Amino acid sequence: MRRLLTSAPILAQPDITRPFDVYCDALGTSLGYVLMQDQRVIAYASRALRRHEENYATHDLELAAVVHALKIWHHYLLGNPVHIYSDHKSLKYIFTQSELNLRQRRWLELIKDYDLEIHYHPGKTNVVADALSRKGCYSCISATLVHATLCQEMEKLNLAIVPEGTLANITLTPTLRDQIVAAQKNNTGMEKIRQRLMENDPKAACFHQDSEGVLWFNNHLVVPKDLELQKQILDEAHLSRNSIHPGSNKM
Repeated sequence: MRRLLTSAPILAQPDITRPFDVYCDALGTSLGYVLMQDQRVIAYASRALRRHEENYATHDLELAAVVHALKIWHHYLLGNPVHIYSDHKSLKYIFTQSELNLRQRRWLELIKDYDLEIHYHPGKTNVVADALSRKGCYSCISATLVHATLCQEMEKLNLAIVPEGTLANITLTPTLRDQIVAAQKNNTGMEKIRQRLMENDPKAACFHQDSEGVLWFNNHLVVPKDLELQKQILDEAHLSRNSIHPGSNKM
């Protein structure tokens, strides 16, 4: 079916003076819809379900397919007779149902702007829209692509997959902290702070040394006045892949 929809002749020119047919279908992962006229395809579309839509009931999913089709093709359908075909029989009675939820009421207000009729089209015969709402060969193709992409990313990071049991344990040590500690030992300003601590200077009351001789300001590691080290810390906080900085577009 996808081959027929994507091979010549692909689409027909619409006649806005004649009625349109819209075939809709919904699955648990996607929506599919086809706009036709005189048994010829005018346009077709499909999209994956959004996260919140995955929790919709079947009735709401089928109605969502109808509403989305009306929205994207409103320039064709508004003001013209439209025949909607769905494999969900209860949609035929959407205009006469007495109990509707808020979502269905909101969609019904949009549907009433169109001159349309909803027809039941059994799933076995609704093959056009059904083909667009299915994933086809997704699993085998995407798995290969994801595997290849993952391997490429691992190569960039100099990572490799090793047999199970090769690594007994891994210890992660932040190298940036080691650089700061090393810079403290060779810095004149740090020596002055240590001297004030030894003299019990009140001005140095916020500073203290741990058992390793590392200087802290309250609960923060003291960074010496080293321009290169300070730039490295800023780059780590704003430019690295682990950064929590959302970027200028999201600030």
